[in-house]
Amino acid sequence: MTSALKTTVLLAALTGLIMLIGGLLGGHSGVEIAFVIALGMNFFSYWFSDKLVLRAYGARPLDENNAPELYSIVHELAQDARIPMPRLYLIDSDTPNAFATGRNPKHAAVAVTRGIMRLCTREELKGVLSHELSHVINRDILVSSIAATLAAVVMMLGSWMRWASIFGGFGGRDDEGRGGGLELIIMAILAPFAAMLIQLAISRTREYAADASGARLSHHPLYLANALRKLEIANQRMPMTDATPATAHLFIVNPLRAGLFARLFSTHPPLEERIRRLERMAV
Repeated sequence: MTSALKTTVLLAALTGLIMLIGGLLGGHSGVEIAFVIALGMNFFSYWFSDKLVLRAYGARPLDENNAPELYSIVHELAQDARIPMPRLYLIDSDTPNAFATGRNPKHAAVAVTRGIMRLCTREELKGVLSHELSHVINRDILVSSIAATLAAVVMMLGSWMRWASIFGGFGGRDDEGRGGGLELIIMAILAPFAAMLIQLAISRTREYAADASGARLSHHPLYLANALRKLEIANQRMPMTDATPATAHLFIVNPLRAGLFARLFSTHPPLEERIRRLERMAV
């Protein structure tokens, strides 16, 4: 199954989950209200997320004069990909990492930390930046916004179901087929958890896709594979102190210190599998 098809299936699963909850609540009005609220929240995020996240990390603009090598790499990749030159930013952190944001190639921004500039070779930086530009080319910000909208609807409906179960009793289904109190309680617990897992699966799918398309853009899959090894070790030893769970998914590797439980619910795929796939592309 291709990554695009898998993403479509997962988004359809989130939509189906919403429809199921709507049936239990007995009507579409509540679902429609939740959808409008979530859509408004994520519409704002989609249009302004780049400015918000860059400001959150204190990112400073870079240009050809103060970052000639970085500018040269990104300019070359942007020309190869036939997209406008994205804006470049520096995050003043010794933890090596990078991310891209922007709703489309015309409004793209790439941010790198001071640490990654010191740690990675030119070839490894090219691999990392190819991955990040691929997120923009693949419209992953749009995909993640849609997934976030649907997941937020499920979360809100789950909260409403908990209240409905309190005030609606614990009987079985009524004559119109609406769920009883017990069903609502079960769904209120399981639905948000299922939505979270689907959203994580979408994020991991898009990471694999960006690895693959980034490797093709750089023409050297091992550039990214070698960089990922360095970045994972460095981020485990020295996690990013300013990073938050809400923005961790943007970075090429998880900037947070991850134990076993956190790894199971990480937005990033297992590093070993990412490297294995890249090495297989290089054969």
